[in-house]
Amino acid sequence: MQEDIAIEVKNLTKMYKLYDKNSDRLKDALGLGKNKLYKEHLALNNVNMTIKKGETIGIIGTNGSGKSTILKIITGVLSPTSGEVNVNGHISALLELGAGFNMEYNGIDNIYLNGMMIGFTEEEIERRMAAILDFADIGEYVYQPVKTYSSGMFVRLAFAVAINIDPEILIVDEALSVGDVFFQAKCYHKFEEFKKQGKTILFVSHDLSSISKYCDRAILLNQGVMLGEGTPKKMIDIYKQVLVGQYPLPKNDFHSLLDDDSIREAASKDVEAADKRIGEKIDIKNHDTGKSSPEPSQKKEEVTDKSQNPDLLEYGDGSAEITSFYITDNKNTQTTAVIKGTEFTIHMHVKFMKDIQAPIFAFTFKNILGIEITGTNSMVEKAFLDPVKAGDEKDVTFTQKMMLQGGEYLLSFGVTGFEHNDFTVYHRLYDALNVTVVSDKNTVGYYDMDSVCHVE
Repeated sequence: MQEDIAIEVKNLTKMYKLYDKNSDRLKDALGLGKNKLYKEHLALNNVNMTIKKGETIGIIGTNGSGKSTILKIITGVLSPTSGEVNVNGHISALLELGAGFNMEYNGIDNIYLNGMMIGFTEEEIERRMAAILDFADIGEYVYQPVKTYSSGMFVRLAFAVAINIDPEILIVDEALSVGDVFFQAKCYHKFEEFKKQGKTILFVSHDLSSISKYCDRAILLNQGVMLGEGTPKKMIDIYKQVLVGQYPLPKNDFHSLLDDDSIREAASKDVEAADKRIGEKIDIKNHDTGKSSPEPSQKKEEVTDKSQNPDLLEYGDGSAEITSFYITDNKNTQTTAVIKGTEFTIHMHVKFMKDIQAPIFAFTFKNILGIEITGTNSMVEKAFLDPVKAGDEKDVTFTQKMMLQGGEYLLSFGVTGFEHNDFTVYHRLYDALNVTVVSDKNTVGYYDMDSVCHVE
């Protein structure tokens, strides 16, 4: 393992045995069953990743994708079924906050207990005691039994213990949203402090804005398989496709199809035959779900305006198509440069290929880091809740005052809806248009509150 690597994961697999009955579990443990009494569930399937020292890596994915499992294996809470994990550095893990706390002990006793479990001596814990108590900020309650704490006080103390032991590697599983808003702000400040100190950070979060803001790279897991790694923006865009069931399976991704005997057999004889079989499987799957595989954007050749993105991310099930989109200023002039404080209008023209009960039209502004700043849709605005017929076309406009700070932004468009209570994407264009906000007065943050100040 190289010195500049903090965490190395090789061919990691975690398999769980799922039993229909507890009696089957007992029979299997005693070796009494003649046949296999369980179903195999792969929480992780041949996952590989390398994290260098000083990197901040985010892991994203749907529930059940294996995110928490891989963190628990890295921290030693779980053992892998196969594969290996190498760690170079002292870890502090924020997984299940308070795990290991004795509810009968008071806060001080639990600080010593947890510190020693992590591997610190009593003297080392004493040196950190003041920082832990100051961060937890639960006052005299620290001398009371933990069983008398509120849930908020409990997680504050657990977080304070884990965050103040000066680790080389910090591992976090959805733990930055604990406590009240003031404590959350303190947690994020500590997180930023760790980044500035060059510590290695690995964290799982459903807060995609935090992934965009803090991470150098993101890793996307889905059903135990690693779909990819790359910039947070790229992985978040793919993740959004996964969420709506419209991420196409790569045709040469044999690892994710190893459960298919016909593919495995074809691959051993003829790569082209295997590739063809995978393609057939994808087509069958899409036919069964009634959804088509998204194709690469066909609008690339049509783009002549330099403000339009030739590499926009485009997908949908084909029930509708956004055929054009643009912005006009307060003089009704088409533009992509909007003066801060003035009114502007977002336009999109949509054509429908089938009957839809209640389409939803939407737009979103993101900054160049991929963080969603603002946006809305026709359902939220209660502007359009009517059905449309195949062949209908709609001109959609959103008019508002530009209060974003001066700078460059990316504008996305979407047409979605609900089919039998399932959220469905008909057409999406991510990062389709570059919008420049022109300003001679920028305030703090993402947008201007248009304050009026009087001093007497």
